[in-house]
Amino acid sequence: YVVSCQRRKSILDIKLFIMLVRQKNSRTILHRYCGRDFIQRSNCTATLSSTDRNSAETDANTVFRGVWPIIATPFHSDESVDYKSFEKTIDFFTHKIGVNGCTILGVLGESNRLVESERKELISIATSISDKMCVGTSHSGTHATLKLSEQAMADGAHSVMITPSKEPVPDQSTIIQYYKNIYQGLGDNVPIVLQDHPASTMVHMSMDSMKAIIQECPSIQCVKLESLPTPPKIRSLVPWIKDNNRNVSILTGLGALYGLFDLQCGTNGFMTGFAFPEILLALYEEQVLRGNESNAKMLYQKYLPLIVFEQQPGVALRKEIYKLRGIIDCTHVRHPGKNISSEHHDFVVGQLKDCVDFVLGDSVDLTRKIPISI
Repeated sequence: YVVSCQRRKSILDIKLFIMLVRQKNSRTILHRYCGRDFIQRSNCTATLSSTDRNSAETDANTVFRGVWPIIATPFHSDESVDYKSFEKTIDFFTHKIGVNGCTILGVLGESNRLVESERKELISIATSISDKMCVGTSHSGTHATLKLSEQAMADGAHSVMITPSKEPVPDQSTIIQYYKNIYQGLGDNVPIVLQDHPASTMVHMSMDSMKAIIQECPSIQCVKLESLPTPPKIRSLVPWIKDNNRNVSILTGLGALYGLFDLQCGTNGFMTGFAFPEILLALYEEQVLRGNESNAKMLYQKYLPLIVFEQQPGVALRKEIYKLRGIIDCTHVRHPGKNISSEHHDFVVGQLKDCVDFVLGDSVDLTRKIPISI
């Protein structure tokens, strides 16, 4: 079957195929080995991302574009994972908002506070809703990162997001070798998102190192660029990618705080946790797809107060927005993450609501895709 498919030939894919057969995971087999067209021709009832924006995307240069929100992991107050709210969140962003894809189990997803069985269940839920699901698989150990990546792909992930880990003695060559070993273990057919986020990793990747990693690892299809200041790196990477004929996209994060300026430098969109991704979609479409910089500037100016307010440290405030949007029931952050103290909770949430009303208007239904206007 794998030979006749003629789409996946690596040893890793054969291993994944065998694993999926053993797990009787027919849905993932259809997605990974047959593709969307086969599923549609076969009248398969699996739930797929159906936005027009995604339907024509077939390669790295188009898949990692637009907006890929980083998804927070919801928990009950007893610290258990709220799988029902997680499913609702993925469905909301995928089908109601119409994002290009989603990223789970990143820093915002509190991945370092999850055990293996929880990760597996979360990936299974997410990939049952969307076939454009990027999974964070970073670990301090190279071998562990490789195995987490293999498991994520076996569970139906579209791609994996990997960031380097801090070492006692900083060494750029070790960072490069980290990615090379993972690429060699995964093969050519597992799309990798290279995340550069020194604020969380304490790893400062040089531009030369980043270029070397992209050059040595052909399966890297996207750079998630979050090292400040972003414009110099973007302006260095964009022409280099073009000159080297690489289909590598650049998506920026940091809550889209510098979103307009990043797009002006040539990025392809956003991969960030901002809880109103429809605003970022509108910004991307005006600046990149329509080339209307004047409208993009007005959008950025209008919605910037909300972007700034949400960009406070931690995940607690963002979960409060999730709750306002009706997609999670509990805003609990798993320990030792910080929750908003009971003493200040009402005040902080009041400020949040004031900000939302000021920017969006007090009559906007947050449980739906908000109407974007200039």
